[in-house]
Amino acid sequence: MIGTTELIIILVIVLLIFGVGRLPQVGRGLGQGIREFRDSINILRDNEGPSAKTKSAETSEGKG
Repeated sequence: MIGTTELIIILVIVLLIFGVGRLPQVGRGLGQGIREFRDSINILRDNEGPSAKTKSAETSEGKG
């Protein structure tokens, strides 16, 4: 688990690397990347959903 001290150290390092002016751009880019990642995961889940349900139904019918 990351504590308060570690978060402060990480924040200082990020400020030193990117500077105060570029920090909003970095945050915006990171947010967009996370959003795209979540969207792609949701698309994969939606595509997997019906086939996963039929597979589980087939296996449960075979056990009966």
